[in-house]
Amino acid sequence: MKRIYMDHAATSPLRPEVLEAMQPYLTDAYGNPSSLHAYGREARVALDSARHVIASCLNCDPRELVFTSGGTESDNTALFGAAWQRWSSGRNASPGHIITTSVEHHAVIHACQRLEELGFDVTYLPVDEYGRISLEEFAAAIRADTFLVSVIYGNNEVGTLQPIAELGQIARERGLLVHVDSVQALGVLDLDLRSLPVDMMSFSAHKIGGPKGVGLLYSRSSVKWTPLLYGGSQERNLRAGTENVAGIAGFAEAMKLVKREAGDRRNRLWELRHLFLDTLASELPAADTFLLNGHPTETLPQIINVSFPGLSTDTLLMNLDLSGIAASSGSACSAGSLEPSHVLKAMGLSEERLRSAVRLSLGHGLTEEDVREAAIRVAKVVLQMKERIRQVR
Repeated sequence: MKRIYMDHAATSPLRPEVLEAMQPYLTDAYGNPSSLHAYGREARVALDSARHVIASCLNCDPRELVFTSGGTESDNTALFGAAWQRWSSGRNASPGHIITTSVEHHAVIHACQRLEELGFDVTYLPVDEYGRISLEEFAAAIRADTFLVSVIYGNNEVGTLQPIAELGQIARERGLLVHVDSVQALGVLDLDLRSLPVDMMSFSAHKIGGPKGVGLLYSRSSVKWTPLLYGGSQERNLRAGTENVAGIAGFAEAMKLVKREAGDRRNRLWELRHLFLDTLASELPAADTFLLNGHPTETLPQIINVSFPGLSTDTLLMNLDLSGIAASSGSACSAGSLEPSHVLKAMGLSEERLRSAVRLSLGHGLTEEDVREAAIRVAKVVLQMKERIRQVR
């Protein structure tokens, strides 16, 4: 039985072209880019070249890019860096106020919770049943001491897009710093950092066919923030530690590939999404239907979150795995049991819908045959599970 990988939102397979671009820096060109000898200079050239390639893809200045270990570090650096900068300035009577949403990735949610413990005030904006915030509620939440807003571009669990351009414009008019988590949006949306009204943006290589352990933080040149790591002058004194040259070279190659494929990639993902949902609907009788979670159109096409009322997420995932389908819940695992998604909870979905949700996500390498077969196997698993439940009753 052929296994079908439908969990690209968790991580994507390393593309062959990326591995080839990384190979020299894993073997022969192993110098430290901070070293002055030929080996170091060779690594430095690779590092600078990668930075320029990625900057070109994102339309920003190469000096506005800081390499990190991944999306989580990039998110944490943006939030804590901005918070420490404000706190250490000595010009403010209180730590200050941050606005985020109730559907952020845990890298932002947990960072904000820690900042609350340290005395900062945080507002978690509610969302509608599709997972979108209200711009009116955002504007109303801004206070005199608000200094930072952090909002995810495309949700990692349901794919819903937030109105970043409009939100950023409001924030800019009010003098707020805007951070956007674009980990899932990278490679799918057109991200023009020179025109988007954002100040900081987080990325991760392994979501676009690049290596794990490499991330990126865009920080507009006018933004001041305090580093999290100390110990060296790397990344213009903003992120200490020897750079992962091989990983960064791979990140740049992955960026070139998704930039080159941009339009075709988006269209392809939409086609595969519709194929999966249409096939699933045709394989399931009306009585055993499924419910799509997230916005139907304002969404990342590669993320498909569906609920199968009457079934449980953990049992579904186990049976899908036995059927050769790799999927996920999109939620954290705690003490061996799946906790209901904080994103779906924030959307106000019913308990039955919460506890039967599965995330399937698309990516490079999946064929129409793969996606059609995956939908058929998912339907078969659902029908078998429901039949077993009926027999028990």
